[in-house]
Amino acid sequence: MRILLVGAGGVGTAVTRIAARRTFFDHMLVADYDLPRAKAAVAALGADAHRFTPVKLDAADRDAVTALLREHRCDVLLNATDPRFVLPLFDAALAAGADYLDMAMSMSRPHPERPYEEVGVKLGDEQFARAPAWAASGRLALVGMGVEPGLADVFARYAADELFDEIEEIGIRDGANLTVDGYDFAPSFSIWTTIEECLNPPVIYEKDRGWYTTEPFSEPEVFDFPEGIGPVECVNVEHEEVLLVPRWVDAGRVTFKYGLGEEFIGTLKTLHALGVDRTEPVPVRGDGGATVRVSPRDVVAAVLPNPAELGARMHGKTCAGTWVKGVKDGRPREVYLYHVVDNQWSMREYGSQAVVWQTAVNPVIALELLAEGAWKGSGVLGPEAFEPRPFLDLLVEYGSPWGLREQ
Repeated sequence: MRILLVGAGGVGTAVTRIAARRTFFDHMLVADYDLPRAKAAVAALGADAHRFTPVKLDAADRDAVTALLREHRCDVLLNATDPRFVLPLFDAALAAGADYLDMAMSMSRPHPERPYEEVGVKLGDEQFARAPAWAASGRLALVGMGVEPGLADVFARYAADELFDEIEEIGIRDGANLTVDGYDFAPSFSIWTTIEECLNPPVIYEKDRGWYTTEPFSEPEVFDFPEGIGPVECVNVEHEEVLLVPRWVDAGRVTFKYGLGEEFIGTLKTLHALGVDRTEPVPVRGDGGATVRVSPRDVVAAVLPNPAELGARMHGKTCAGTWVKGVKDGRPREVYLYHVVDNQWSMREYGSQAVVWQTAVNPVIALELLAEGAWKGSGVLGPEAFEPRPFLDLLVEYGSPWGLREQ
């Protein structure tokens, strides 16, 4: 297998460090618009760098991506960029006859008149609209294959296959007790993506109603996370699992709730109130008097610390998981399937902070399953479309076991 990895930020760099220990692929191109960043990701691999080549690439340039895939005979494109670049990379892979994986799906657009009641363009809609072309090509686009979405969706399919006869509700619940020395506000993941997720109208699925939206940060609940993290207040946030799980798993209701904390929510609300969460460029007068156009959200991202560089200052654990309620053998049952990563462990073992490492390990596992033929498919598919047990077994083999707690 020959892989084009697009994006050498925190997650992309963690992908290279995880993949370097595996033998399932022949070569990986590490592409980024910032060539020194791609070179640094490869150089950090030391003696393992011989299977990796850094290259400069603009992820928004579909033709350039297509040409690079063809030139290097890549079998698959792994997208480790933010959601703005999903569609050009997705389309380039199809044009080049390559498979495709991402960890975040094509962006949503709120309903123009009733954003907090009705869906507009949902996450992934533009990708699923292209599914016939992918199926006809015989190529696979495996979408939403990070941790959330990704591993959380694998958990949902596993619960449906092995743990329940009937599922009443599936709720993705994400929480952490991470702290960062020296910072009052330092997101552990891309602030660009965090703003997109948290300030868009959250989507909820109900079998009798379909998909609908609610207010951001709605329906707070306290969820007790395992392995010492403890109780964390979680709120509704827009996320791909709610759009993916019901396509393959029969459930009465599907939600996603994220443990953000009062201070984090307050900061995001302030960014929104000030209008600096917007992506549309605005005119700004520079020092020389010339006017330039900049995206307010890009400015926010530029002034905050780089999440990939916070690992040495971070302490604690992060937990991603899937809570499932239903019936097994005629009796009510509730379980929480989860994956916890300790930042101290991920920094010691891989030099990557916990949140980006937990995201990165899952597409690498998926690539290995595809390379070995354990997972097969064509068209646009989510993680729920595949057998979950091989994935979960390989996660353990990678040295990061998952857990199951009866509620």
